[in-house]
Amino acid sequence: MRKCIRCGEEMKEGCAIRVEGAGYGIVMSTNEKAKIKGRIGIPKVAICPKCGEVSIYVENVEKLQ
Repeated sequence: MRKCIRCGEEMKEGCAIRVEGAGYGIVMSTNEKAKIKGRIGIPKVAICPKCGEVSIYVENVEKLQ
């Protein structure tokens, strides 16, 4: 459960983020130069239903270590 950093409300997790007009989406990686190696995963989004705060996160943080 994620809490909003602005108002403390429980956030709705598991939402998606998409870049309109681009077919590639967003890729998060530990290595800026590597095309595939170092990929962390697809970013997830949590949205606060009270104030609208948006939080981007990854579920597989073990790939950062």
